[in-house]
Amino acid sequence: MNEIKLTKAQIRVLDVIQQSIRDEGRPPTRAEISDALGFRSINAAESHLRALERRGAIRLQGGASRGIQCLIPLDDDDQQEPGLPVIGKVAAGVPIDSVAHIEKMVPVRSELFSPAPDYLLRVQGDSMIDIGIYDGDLLAVRKSETARHGDVVVARVNGEVTVKRLDRNPKGVRLLAENQDYDPIIVTPDAEFFIEGHAVGVIRTAI
Repeated sequence: MNEIKLTKAQIRVLDVIQQSIRDEGRPPTRAEISDALGFRSINAAESHLRALERRGAIRLQGGASRGIQCLIPLDDDDQQEPGLPVIGKVAAGVPIDSVAHIEKMVPVRSELFSPAPDYLLRVQGDSMIDIGIYDGDLLAVRKSETARHGDVVVARVNGEVTVKRLDRNPKGVRLLAENQDYDPIIVTPDAEFFIEGHAVGVIRTAI
């Protein structure tokens, strides 16, 4: 992110800010950030915003509920490198840590997918091969904090990222593989769990 080092929590807050600017044309309020990320109070959102300002990612304007200026260009504002950014790797087998930086830009138009993706994630593993997601593929992902039962999602569980099908039922949440050799991932009530985005397409390439 333009050489600005951020914690995972700060990256989540910045993502909410950028998504609000893209989708709504304006930055979010502290309450909206808290709601999107499940914070118990707006004080937590304010603390992360102050940290982002100290690191040069945003500028805060006093006296305005939406007084947040994002200093990191949005993906669609970057005219120097057209295409979609490849962000780290995502396991489609055993989850692995996500890499929170852009590896490269791939010259692919987002309009080829519906809905348009925000980034590409490099798949590792074979747990989703039954629906055509293979080791080494680039998965097109639309950022989202929410998902419905049955969606193929990019999810973070206890700090690790994986691609799976979301199973919500009265007993809880499971992440299902599309390969009978893999058992479901059971999301326990005390787990750190949230949705990173939706899978909207696959690029099969050796880049």
